[in-house]
Amino acid sequence: MSEAPSGPRSVIIEADGGSRGNPGPSAYGAVLKDAETGEVIAEDGSTIGVATNNVAEYSGLIAGLRLAEEFAPGADIEVRMDSKLVVEQMSGRWKIKHPGMRPLAAEANRLAPFGTTYTWVPRGQNTHADRLANEALDGMRDGVTAVGAGLVDEPVADSVVEEVERPTATRGWGPPGPATTLVLVRHGVTPHTASKRFSGGLASSNPGLSDEGRDQIRTTGDWLAPIAAGIDAVVASPVRRTLESAEILAEVLGKKVDVEPGFAEMEFGSWDGLTFAEVAERDQAGLDAWIGSMDTPPPGGESFRVVEERVLAGLERVLDTHRGKTVVVVSHVTPIKILVSRALDAPLESVFRMELSPASVSVVSFFPEAEGRTRTSLRLYNARPPGDDAFSAAASAW
Repeated sequence: MSEAPSGPRSVIIEADGGSRGNPGPSAYGAVLKDAETGEVIAEDGSTIGVATNNVAEYSGLIAGLRLAEEFAPGADIEVRMDSKLVVEQMSGRWKIKHPGMRPLAAEANRLAPFGTTYTWVPRGQNTHADRLANEALDGMRDGVTAVGAGLVDEPVADSVVEEVERPTATRGWGPPGPATTLVLVRHGVTPHTASKRFSGGLASSNPGLSDEGRDQIRTTGDWLAPIAAGIDAVVASPVRRTLESAEILAEVLGKKVDVEPGFAEMEFGSWDGLTFAEVAERDQAGLDAWIGSMDTPPPGGESFRVVEERVLAGLERVLDTHRGKTVVVVSHVTPIKILVSRALDAPLESVFRMELSPASVSVVSFFPEAEGRTRTSLRLYNARPPGDDAFSAAASAW
């Protein structure tokens, strides 16, 4: 006798996502159902930080496909969404022109088994997923729930649900504790940024923002303004260009500026103020040693390893002070890349594989666990407000 199948033979994924501000605070909802019985197998409603409606919708699709991978491996899948854009792009009928959508579509394609179908449904037929997204935005839920066997599609309040913990490092699902979220903002451009010169921290020439840099930060501040009520503080490195950037953001967001010295830029010593080509001409051996080792500093400067220790110490202070809150952190290229590496549990060498635009926004969340452990999640990376010409030009080259 053959064994009975361990799960449903076919499933339906209902997915949705939304942004309050577009871009603004965003979340997705995803529901996995047995296609034959209509029973709800699992559901997910989670926030993703500041994003657009389209990013939130794609995130809902990805979450639904992950639910199917976990709870119904091998099942045939039909995806139902009220997003015409996502359905048509995933069905291959529309091209994916926006560079920011391509990685999301690639991840969805990776997760979707051969034969997955996509169906557009009116918004009124996608209310379950929409409700989950709104509950996440309202702080009423965050993460995956596996619904008890035999339950049909009912409001969560009337269902018996069991929280399912998933490793954030691989799935990014709901944590056991409230998140401390850092909205990481790189300072705007300075004369050194424009001419691509090494520009370190407090021991450097310490240039201030240019007019272009101030305009960039104001634009970023206006972009973040819709979530101002949910921001607990603005924290800045003590370096001039970050303090100037933080003051502009704090004025827009209605906050005061706190200083965290751990988030200052790397000290480049005798290389400060020089271009990469000028350093290579004067000290090729030193430059090769610096690039080849996380423990080798520029002459009179700091190594990446030393900066990492300083940045992570600052991170712990911020997490202790603002536990469970959202904090805007205004910092520099190296500290932000280190914080992103920490969120991804990636080696320090990964800082050489990241691009970070001036006045860009990256979002990382830290979730407390038992015994002092912390889960992390990268929610957004190197984002700029829509319509920013410099960002659009960079994105077109990706």
